[in-house]
Amino acid sequence: MTRPNSVTLPVSRGRGQTSRGVLFLHRELTSKRFELFKEMLPRVKRVAVLSDPLAAEQLRAVEAANRSMGLKLQVIELRNPSYDFESAFRVAVRSQAEALLVLTTPVIFRERSKIAQLALNNRLPTSFAHREHVDAGGLMSYGPNFDDMWRLAAVYVAKILKGAKPADLPVEQPTKFELVINLKTAKALGLTIPQSLLGRADQVIQ
Repeated sequence: MTRPNSVTLPVSRGRGQTSRGVLFLHRELTSKRFELFKEMLPRVKRVAVLSDPLAAEQLRAVEAANRSMGLKLQVIELRNPSYDFESAFRVAVRSQAEALLVLTTPVIFRERSKIAQLALNNRLPTSFAHREHVDAGGLMSYGPNFDDMWRLAAVYVAKILKGAKPADLPVEQPTKFELVINLKTAKALGLTIPQSLLGRADQVIQ
């Protein structure tokens, strides 16, 4: 396995909240997303990974998946008290990254439009966990459908309102996962997406 380099940058984040009842499966999905990204870009050898401390488990999943891929990883970690995505992309470019795997945290999700534009400006293909990033101009995403997650959460809350004790309820898991590809972004980057992926995509943005 190629050991990843790591660069720490500051990030600002609001007070976090703990979710109960609905499990996101970050670790499993991050590993699968990394594999799909490599399938999309088979010639890529250097990948930057945009992270922050909340994404530690996701980062471990990426490193585990990379054991069989042998890619050169450049981990760029955002930290408190302020964040600077422009600096993060400068680090990615200096490290000669050919693609950017973006992990999932609240601040990263909030800044999805900025990240997508910076990636396009720096000609970096991107992979995300949520389709909202692709709607904002990212290249691809693989992850749970938010409507399905809200449905699971609503069912969980309804059971509690009817008298069930949270401790007695099983943990719910997402059941629907989406692969979304933005062909407009691919064209802007000069990429040809393999038909094997396009055929499996739940949505292709033209």
